[in-house]
Amino acid sequence: MAQKPTSTGPSQRQQRVAELVRHALAEVLQRGDIQDPVLNTHVVTVPEVRMSPDLKLATAYVMPLGGVDEAPVIAALDRHRKVLRQEVARRVNLKFAPELRFLRDETFDEAARIDKLLRDERVKRDLVPERDGDGPEDDEPETGRGH
Repeated sequence: MAQKPTSTGPSQRQQRVAELVRHALAEVLQRGDIQDPVLNTHVVTVPEVRMSPDLKLATAYVMPLGGVDEAPVIAALDRHRKVLRQEVARRVNLKFAPELRFLRDETFDEAARIDKLLRDERVKRDLVPERDGDGPEDDEPETGRGH
């Protein structure tokens, strides 16, 4: 009996559909098709969308530009979930329009955390090469004559 190969991540089809949904959401939000005071006053980026294996659930990771008013923006997107789903369905040709879920994108926080770690004095100290007399820069200058 053949065993099913274990998957380490999303399939190519999931990734392709996720990218189509991401582009469709970004287009709808950019064009201002949704009439909402919160969404009309914020530029919302959609850096990533992840699809469920059956392609019926799309989790969109969103972030308002500058990270300002994240909670109200996500609440506004949740309020207009049905309209956004219809717009995505119109733009992406799928058998089923995926249910949309909006979450805060945390990759910016992770990047800031890593940047802070790299700027830490202890890390900087470890990155500076030590002079221990073994390197060529510590030897006497060569004169070109053999010894």
